[in-house]
This record gives sequence, structure tokens and C-alpha cells, in this order.
Amino acid sequence: MGFSAQHLLLFLIIALLLFGRGKISELMGDVAKGIKSFKKGMAEDEEVSRPAPRTIENEAANPDRTKVG
Repeated sequence: MGFSAQHLLLFLIIALLLFGRGKISELMGDVAKGIKSFKKGMAEDEEVSRPAPRTIENEAANPDRTKVG
């Protein structure tokens, strides 16, 4: 019992009648904004997780205690 093209067309017509064109476009815009903010959040997480480059200032403030010497 799968869906045929006629079932899908009927479902789309009912959805269009219930929500109207404006609501469906708003909903799709909200979905796009959600995806965009998710990608932005993932990119920010990657930037935060990268360690700071080793510089003289960083070494003086946070000496590496694993060195034997």
C-alpha cells in the first residue's frame, strides 16, 4: 500500500487549502533560517575547538608542563 502520484497531489492540494501560499512560504523560510543557523553554529564550534597557535606570549602565560628539562 504505497502512495501514488494521485495521493501526493491530493495531499498537496489539501495542504495548500489549509495553510495557504503565504504560510507555506513562511514555513520554508523558517526551515532555511534554521539550517543556516545550524551550519553557523557548527562552524563556530570548529573555530573554538582549535588550539591557539604556539607563540612566545602563550608559552609565557601557559607553560607546557609535559616538557622534561
